[in-house]
Amino acid sequence: MTTPAQLHFDMVVIGFGKGGKTLAGAYAKTGKNVALIEQSTGMYGGTCINIGCVPTKALVHRADEFRASGERSLEEANAAYESAVVFRDKLTGMMRAKNREILLSNETAKLIDGHARFISDTEVEVTAGEDTLRVTADYFIVNTGAVSVIPPIEGIRESERVLTSTELQKLTPRPKRLGIIGGGPIGVEFAGIFSSYGTEVTILDGAPALFGRYDEDVAQVAREIIADQDIAAHTGVRVQSFKDGADSVTVTYLDSEGATRELEVDYVMVATGRKPATEGLGLENTSIETNDRGAIVVDEHLRSTVPNIFALGDVNGGPQFTYISMDDYRVVLSQLVGDGSRSTKDRKAVASTIYMNPPLSSVGLTEREAIEAGHKVKVASKPVAAVAAMPRAKTQENPRGIMKFVIDAQTDQILGAQLLVIESMEVINLVALAMRHGITASQLRDEIYTHPSITEGLNEVLAVAAPVN
Repeated sequence: MTTPAQLHFDMVVIGFGKGGKTLAGAYAKTGKNVALIEQSTGMYGGTCINIGCVPTKALVHRADEFRASGERSLEEANAAYESAVVFRDKLTGMMRAKNREILLSNETAKLIDGHARFISDTEVEVTAGEDTLRVTADYFIVNTGAVSVIPPIEGIRESERVLTSTELQKLTPRPKRLGIIGGGPIGVEFAGIFSSYGTEVTILDGAPALFGRYDEDVAQVAREIIADQDIAAHTGVRVQSFKDGADSVTVTYLDSEGATRELEVDYVMVATGRKPATEGLGLENTSIETNDRGAIVVDEHLRSTVPNIFALGDVNGGPQFTYISMDDYRVVLSQLVGDGSRSTKDRKAVASTIYMNPPLSSVGLTEREAIEAGHKVKVASKPVAAVAAMPRAKTQENPRGIMKFVIDAQTDQILGAQLLVIESMEVINLVALAMRHGITASQLRDEIYTHPSITEGLNEVLAVAAPVN
């Protein structure tokens, strides 16, 4: 029996995700020998640029452009959709190549293609086909991301027409009918993409209502926008089974009243969340602890229960955002080459966006949460169409939505914001920055902003703040 080759590095990063690849490059720049292990050449650069943020937002962009162009023929819709998929593929391919180039531009960085599996706290085994390699390191960084949750529903694994977002974003030709299980950010974004090209989209969600984590006034506007885009949504349902036909799949579910219903569509996308990708990592051979979702347990410095093993990104069970993975990199780099002061406890006012049309961005507490937390609350809220001093939305022919701020009535600090308006993914960063650095609602209200812009809406909306409790 041939003994596997053995190598040692100062650091080994498992997975080519945002935090890990950035940390690998930064550590290599200090002269350290670093290896990055990735099991799929199609995932160079990580989830975000290959199957997540970048390709899906490229599809959202193309879909929004097509919808805005007005009534078009079926042939034009199909051609535009397939052109969008080609654009997606070219973009991800270019970014994969660039990520590989950036990593290997560091003289002391090495890329190893293969599947890594821990065989102890100090060693991993890498397999690629029949080749095997043993690797040890001073530090291991687990950066394997997350994978789609496939719920235990009858027929789901046997069906050839039940897809995840990974498969659906590459699917051609365009389905005429699409079912989506799950009404969270991924489900809503894909519903918008496909409905823009004329696909009949139906969302089935187990929650009592879509957008349930937002205040009801904001959620209601968001639901109306979804309905206006000809997206059907059934909430409070329980999916029972999937059964493939010759060219369709039938979803059997119980509606909110408990009655049995059936939905026949060309394809179904399951968007019921993502879980940490720890299966097959060999963690059972180590002292690394995981929680009930399979996430690697870490402290505020992202160390696992093995001191020389860190976990970055979705695999550690934190918020599943690329920008959180990027901040994870900063935390670990501070431990390895800095003063060690940075930690996850530093994070405040982390914003998020659902890329519907218009996008829904939020940060901090909702009105309901703020009141429940004991704050005396003021609320500033206006429909986008009613913000007279913000013509940007009208010039872009998209004056739908609502802008809402939750303010501490005693300190004038912003507690949270929900912005359902074009370009909200940019404005929410300003609001989050203000929250982190103690800038008051009054200061934001009285600032000078460019015109026309969505940001200048803060002048008018924050001016109507009034107590609610």
